[in-house]
Amino acid sequence: MGNIRVIPAKTQLHASAQVTTPGYKRRVAGYARVSTDKEEQENSFEAQVKYYTEYIQSRPDWSFVSVYTDEGISATSTKNRDGFNQMVRDALDGKLDLIVTKSVSRFARNTVDSLQTVRTLKEKGVEIYFEKEQIWTFDGKGELLITIMSSLAQEESRSISENVTWGQRRRFADGKVTMAYGQFLGYDKGEDGTPAINEDEAQIVRLIFKLCIEGKTPSAIAKYLTSHGIPSPAGKETWQVATVRSILVQEKYKGHALLQKTLTVDFLSKKTKVNEGEAPQYYVTDSHPAIISPDEFDAVQAELERRNSIGRPLSCKSPFATHLVCGACGGWYGKKVWGSYKEDKTYRREIWQCNDKYSRLGKPAKGCKTPSLTEDEIKLRFLAVWNGMTENCEHLIADCRAAKELLCDCKAINSEIAELEREVEVTTELSRKAIFENARTAQNQNEFNQRNNGYLERQRVATERIATLEAERKAKRHKARILENFIKNLEASESALTEFDETLWATTIDRVIVGLDGTLTFRFLDGSEYVG
Repeated sequence: MGNIRVIPAKTQLHASAQVTTPGYKRRVAGYARVSTDKEEQENSFEAQVKYYTEYIQSRPDWSFVSVYTDEGISATSTKNRDGFNQMVRDALDGKLDLIVTKSVSRFARNTVDSLQTVRTLKEKGVEIYFEKEQIWTFDGKGELLITIMSSLAQEESRSISENVTWGQRRRFADGKVTMAYGQFLGYDKGEDGTPAINEDEAQIVRLIFKLCIEGKTPSAIAKYLTSHGIPSPAGKETWQVATVRSILVQEKYKGHALLQKTLTVDFLSKKTKVNEGEAPQYYVTDSHPAIISPDEFDAVQAELERRNSIGRPLSCKSPFATHLVCGACGGWYGKKVWGSYKEDKTYRREIWQCNDKYSRLGKPAKGCKTPSLTEDEIKLRFLAVWNGMTENCEHLIADCRAAKELLCDCKAINSEIAELEREVEVTTELSRKAIFENARTAQNQNEFNQRNNGYLERQRVATERIATLEAERKAKRHKARILENFIKNLEASESALTEFDETLWATTIDRVIVGLDGTLTFRFLDGSEYVG
């Protein structure tokens, strides 16, 4: 073997060239973060900034650059930490040689984020010093120690997340209602921590429900609120249709609360999803003061479902829209204007007639002979039918209750769904075991595939049947709610109506069929029909 001569190393693999340059001062920055914005953390945050400023400036071989900060930011991901991200950008741009921070957990609670950042900065010759653990990332043992410490920090974050989730679910189980008050129109946090009505905002909520009952769509309501200068829950001038929809279906406005509508699926990304049965939900009645009466709220839900089922025209601005049907062709009646559009509107008249009576937008005329109607005619005939119908109110209420018991019973459906869910569980487990055994021992693959496909087919059939039954159950429950509201309206009719009531119309009428002879057949939501 020949002679071996050692050639000493002149530089460190990951060290900056400037470190070894005589008289060069390393450009150093500190990183400080607290994970909440609570008042008790403010002193800690300010103390960290002051400490690292003085600590870096006290070293004669270091040149102070800055202290980067993130206040009130959770550290499970570095994605939304502006101070941290700016610090990394500056380091990669060659403005820093060393970063000093309190600990691995202050830097990141996510192992992947932590190691990725450390390695990226290493490649650019930027070192990190974790003061608590006394880890220098250019040290040969640095990456191993960081991996261990980051994993511990990540598990701590998981534990905290699970504890928070447990606490939230415990509050839900106890029926304790919380709201995002900053974005929740109509309520403020009360002195005892429970929701308290904000009357100024509550008036806007009541207006939205009133406009819906009057026939306006969420789109029309959003335009109305915007045009009248009413600010949105976020304080913006323009209302979004989605915001109006969310208010109209928010059960908290009737004093009830459905808790745990969403759940967190990943504690690192904080990704949430709609709770579709993965976690228990809790429905609390009379949990806080109501802005909208339960009857009015339920009426709006029934009206929204009715509109969805028939494809509500976007231009509807009246409670009569999509309620009046032509007895000749089955088409909808729409509002039309007769008379002059000039300043003198003496002859201006609004009427309702079959939309397909005359040609429009390229559609040929059907020439329906059904008559035109004024709103006053419709209102007077509705009052007459309602008053006549409620003369024998007790008998009608008894019929409605009998219909509800017969048509809305879900016991058989619930029993079949429970049996099918057990079938899904069994076939899923059988398939899992078959796959496990196939992976462990050599088997005839044709036989395995035939057996496993049989399990999967049973699972598919059961799942599809469950979906069908759930749709039937939903329809029955919707019908039950309609009948309950109808019964309530009947019970409230102690005397004859003298004025048209838009809410009563919306909560009782399914449709009105206009006959060729001008008769109006009022079909109520309970299925009964009366001619007026």
